[in-house]
Amino acid sequence: MEKTTIKISCFLALIVLLIGCKINTSKIIKEQENPPNIIFIMSDDHAVSAVSAYKDWLSSLAPTPNIDRIANNGMLMHATYNTNSICGPSRAAILTGKYSHVNGFFKNEKGGDFDSSQQTFPKVLQQSGYQTAVIGKWHLGTAPTGFDYSKVMINHGGQGTYFDTIFLENGLDTIVETERHSTAQVAHDALKWIGTKRDKTKPFMLMYQFKAPHRPWTPNPKFDSLYTEDFPQPKTFNDDYSGRLAASKNMMEIENHMNRKDLKVPPPQKLKGRALGAYQRLGNNGEFWTPHDSLQGAALKNWKFQRYIKDYLRCVAGVDEAVGQLLDYLKENGLEENTVVIYTSDQGFYLGEHGWFDKRWMYEPSFRMPFAIQYPKKIKAGSQNKELLLNIDFAPTILDLAGAPIPKEIQGESFKNQLIGNNYKGRDAVYYHYYEYPFWHKVQPHYGVSTGKYKLIHYYYDMDEWELFNLEADKDEMNNLYGAAGYENITATLKDKIKELQKQYKDDMSLEEMRAMTDININRVYSERNN
Repeated sequence: MEKTTIKISCFLALIVLLIGCKINTSKIIKEQENPPNIIFIMSDDHAVSAVSAYKDWLSSLAPTPNIDRIANNGMLMHATYNTNSICGPSRAAILTGKYSHVNGFFKNEKGGDFDSSQQTFPKVLQQSGYQTAVIGKWHLGTAPTGFDYSKVMINHGGQGTYFDTIFLENGLDTIVETERHSTAQVAHDALKWIGTKRDKTKPFMLMYQFKAPHRPWTPNPKFDSLYTEDFPQPKTFNDDYSGRLAASKNMMEIENHMNRKDLKVPPPQKLKGRALGAYQRLGNNGEFWTPHDSLQGAALKNWKFQRYIKDYLRCVAGVDEAVGQLLDYLKENGLEENTVVIYTSDQGFYLGEHGWFDKRWMYEPSFRMPFAIQYPKKIKAGSQNKELLLNIDFAPTILDLAGAPIPKEIQGESFKNQLIGNNYKGRDAVYYHYYEYPFWHKVQPHYGVSTGKYKLIHYYYDMDEWELFNLEADKDEMNNLYGAAGYENITATLKDKIKELQKQYKDDMSLEEMRAMTDININRVYSERNN
């Protein structure tokens, strides 16, 4: 009798277990049958300080209400970093989920073009049943692969231009767009694709990518009346680079290395061709110029800064408007709830910090990236995240959210659980490596590690210099503590961490091999010399 009771109990337990498995399986199938749409919005050179959701020094002066909507409707990531702060290499890292030395695209200048035969997250999504598209800036030389539709900028060295932009559609047709500013054109094309061109029986993934606010910072004329008052100078505007040898040898100072084209100085009407180009480029290599002789010294430096930052932020305003148009469309057409919307930039940028423009350095303004994500179906509105993330994490996270397989060769880590749950283990450090030298801005090749509290950087190409920063006490990275008394143990620990991460990411080559990567000279389809 007892054996019979036990058998019946086991049988009933098995039935319950099977029913539970059936329910869970049905739930998984149901979720797989309705995977999210994904829209990956990326601007070019958008500084964290110029996204008002971060409440940084420009937030009240130059708000970005539509980009902020993504953060308010979802999660704002506060510690997102790139692995190599320059346009093409960052884009390649995002697509592949792999460091520059692994995906093969490690510098813009004379580094060859992107190997489009390798695996990318759009290819995996395409293979998983998604319809994929990329519209806007590409800047990788080779034509996009892994997309059902593509329309990307190809003129001006692959950078595109703000007006009369030339696009390559589906790798075949060249289209010259003369009606709209490039930001408005990309917005128009993206909404057109979502609304009328895509297959509405499939989930979709759109990479929606702007040239703005990249140099030469030419805004849509509709925004010319913005920012009539002068902006305050950032605290480190007059940095003298004391204790930082590599920083002192740069060529990206607002005071000394901006040209006439950057600052919209009209050329004499008679100038054409090479003479016009020479006139506009004056300043790139440190040549002195002034719009009129009465403007000199600190006043000239401030004039250049004001001209620069106002045009930059007007370009950002155009991007913000385009983001708002997209968000409105999703809401009005019932797509908001089940669509992942990401806003980011290919890297950060200097808006006068350290007296600079451009990017490249491992210092925070260019190393750090904006990243906001909404997915109303899964992500709690108004969430904040301060874990260390890298741009190589974007690919596995997007695949994870889509329920698609994550290729083993991807070096990044999915942060899906940080978005929709609490069961995760965050990084204790992030690793960085920059290679390009001397063009364009004579930034010394360097690698380094940051824990969020401390940062250690090694410059190795034609100097052997180290920098150590206590980011909690010195967030502006002005005080190099390398070799200072009391920091010996921290330095040793961070050097060990660098070796550990170099081994993990397969970057444990010799300094001679690293220098050889900088010296590689391979012509590109779209030369950066057209910049």
